[in-house]
Amino acid sequence: MAKIERFEDLEVWKISRDFAKSIYLVLENDGFLHNFRFRDQIRASAGSIMDNIAEGFEREGNKEFIQFLFVPKGSCGETRSQLYRALDVGYISEEVFQPLYQESVRISQSLSGFIQYLKSSGIKGPKYK
Repeated sequence: MAKIERFEDLEVWKISRDFAKSIYLVLENDGFLHNFRFRDQIRASAGSIMDNIAEGFEREGNKEFIQFLFVPKGSCGETRSQLYRALDVGYISEEVFQPLYQESVRISQSLSGFIQYLKSSGIKGPKYK
């Protein structure tokens, strides 16, 4: 396993970044352009996924990092719920919804796996050296 030195090295952060970009691009369609509150809410929850992974990593302690990883997991669920709402009101099609849904599930599963790994690893983090 490669040594992780920066949050940018984390695969879950990388896929979360791509997911946030995909969400931003989808929000450029007409329905979202007129519903500012909903657009801003889904942007915030999608961006929160990658941002909280980064913030938790930068705290340099695995106990805090694990706590922070539950925040993006929640944001991932929030974004997935908002995607359903966008589908239900016709802002996105099923063809747009499905890959975003699948990616959000992948991120959530990756976060769960990463949390379990950190809990069982015995590594405390750089600030405890």
